[in-house]
Amino acid sequence: MELLLWRHCEAEPGEPDLGRALTGKGEKQARRVAAWLHAHLPDSARILVSPAKRAQQTAAALAELAPRKLKTVDAIAPGASAEDVLRAAHWPDAKSTVVVVGHQPTLGWVASRLLSGAEADWAIKKGGVWWFSSRSRLGIEQAVLRAVITPDLL
Repeated sequence: MELLLWRHCEAEPGEPDLGRALTGKGEKQARRVAAWLHAHLPDSARILVSPAKRAQQTAAALAELAPRKLKTVDAIAPGASAEDVLRAAHWPDAKSTVVVVGHQPTLGWVASRLLSGAEADWAIKKGGVWWFSSRSRLGIEQAVLRAVITPDLL
């Protein structure tokens, strides 16, 4: 399985939290990262998106490049647990590539859990993507970090 954690891009401050929109900079970040993802993702990739407006707008930049279905998943909204995200993505058993567009600190908890086995407060930069693969070695399931991409690197 391939699992990509994509943190929403830069958003405006304010309330209500779920209604915060991307800034102009955030829209540019989303387009840059979406172009990179479009070039590297299989057409069969599933895109799971938080219901927050900023996450929806981030994911929409990818959907605009190719006819991909975005699935809004309430379980990955702000305040979700790492377990909520992994369950929604069906890690490590999904047969397809899954992109989760979500939030901090949850995505950092997922990344730390996959790589270290314990949840810690790891930071994923706004607009950043962490790409993981699952594999089995000697009967042990492992997570492999394939790539880390941030908008300023593209």
